[in-house]
Amino acid sequence: MRPGPIVMISSYAPRLCGIATFCEEAREFIQGHHPERDVLVISHTDGHGYGVFPVIDTTRHDWWRPVAHKIAELDPAAIHIEHEYGLYEHCDARGCGDGNKGFLELLDALQRWPVVVEPHTIHGRLRDAEADFVFQLTQRADIVIFKCHYQKWRLDWTFHCYGWQTPRNIMVIPHGARADRMLRPGDIPRLKVELGLDKYPNLGDHLVGLVGWIQSNKRWDILTEMWEEIAGEIRNRTGEKWDLLAAGEWRDPAHLADFEKYAHELELLEGKGLAHFYEFVPRGGLYYKVMAVCDFVVLPSVDETQSGTLARIIALNKPFITTAPMEGLTAQTLESGGGLLFTNKKMLREQVLRLACDERLRQDLAINLRRYLLEEVSWDVVADQYSEAYELATVGSSPQSAVKVVGHG
Repeated sequence: MRPGPIVMISSYAPRLCGIATFCEEAREFIQGHHPERDVLVISHTDGHGYGVFPVIDTTRHDWWRPVAHKIAELDPAAIHIEHEYGLYEHCDARGCGDGNKGFLELLDALQRWPVVVEPHTIHGRLRDAEADFVFQLTQRADIVIFKCHYQKWRLDWTFHCYGWQTPRNIMVIPHGARADRMLRPGDIPRLKVELGLDKYPNLGDHLVGLVGWIQSNKRWDILTEMWEEIAGEIRNRTGEKWDLLAAGEWRDPAHLADFEKYAHELELLEGKGLAHFYEFVPRGGLYYKVMAVCDFVVLPSVDETQSGTLARIIALNKPFITTAPMEGLTAQTLESGGGLLFTNKKMLREQVLRLACDERLRQDLAINLRRYLLEEVSWDVVADQYSEAYELATVGSSPQSAVKVVGHG
């Protein structure tokens, strides 16, 4: 790469946003792989920190202009953009969105520099507007990063149906996960004390976790509504006391009603000595510690394509159960060999019983996750792939050149 910093464009801490957290972690490891240059961030106006420039104000229809001006001032070696539709949408006085028009105008303004865009939502079956946006995006960016291979295969099918040529400047780079958070079983009692869980003497030695941001689409109720029956069956089969540890916080007023519903269900279970609700903001090291004390984790999301929660599950080598078919969650479950899938309540019940009653299975899944983490998705592996993307973007100073470099397969 030519001289200059790597500049990331994204939401950023302290915003309570999955993309902001992702960017914060990615930046840490990108910087570690490029100690010779700065890794800077252009963020929305609520971002702050060293090397962070909070200039994105989407209340302006031309929010992208200050971003382009700052890029010209920084003159980066490469630009790495984290994309989610809501992050760059401008709404007019009527509340009508611009369909990310401003984002495409930003890409037009950045043609002088190597540009890598990492969209976090690429559904397997694209709506017309999504397909058009992805087409426009791949025409303007040098490299576009997808998280899963199925997304690239499905895009080929989708574009063929529209009669469009499939873009050839797409790389598949998975969601990164930390390899420096793995713990030994002997660390768990200390963590329980640190978290204050030792103050609940009725809490079982074995915990099934529901951990993360509490939202309607996370559907904690799928498990909480039948947990009493499941816990009783586990005890009958194994003689062990298993409890449900539900841990997290809500952040969006639109999900408050469901949060209150889940909290009420957990309060009833806690009164029966079957569960505990641990309220915390799922960010930073505490997120990992809470998840670490669980024997396995249930992730019953109903609309996720990718998941920062799953990245933390993988980082800790925790066996898990998640929904299928569910885009990236299903893909990473199959690729890692570290989790079980369910498609209805009956199957979820069976899978929870299966994991709770089979310690050897839990060990085997954890071993698979450790291998998958170290070989496929650790941030060190992902940061190397990012570096390759920057080099390819530099070689192809336009999308047409990148087509020749990346290929399609």
